[in-house]
Amino acid sequence: MNMNTRDIIMKKLLDAQENVRDYEVFSNQVDDTEVGSIFKKFAEESGMHARKLQELIDRYENK
Repeated sequence: MNMNTRDIIMKKLLDAQENVRDYEVFSNQVDDTEVGSIFKKFAEESGMHARKLQELIDRYENK
């Protein structure tokens, strides 16, 4: 499958958004508070990635 730049960014945006959801859910399900804390941090980091990717998508859609 041949994807253009926008398609690749969009795919990674969706992946990052899914990671945010997964880490948030899992952070509340694990018994180990250290693991939960690390998962919350991963959710925040994935959120930062998602925001940056969204900025890139917005830039491509405003061209």
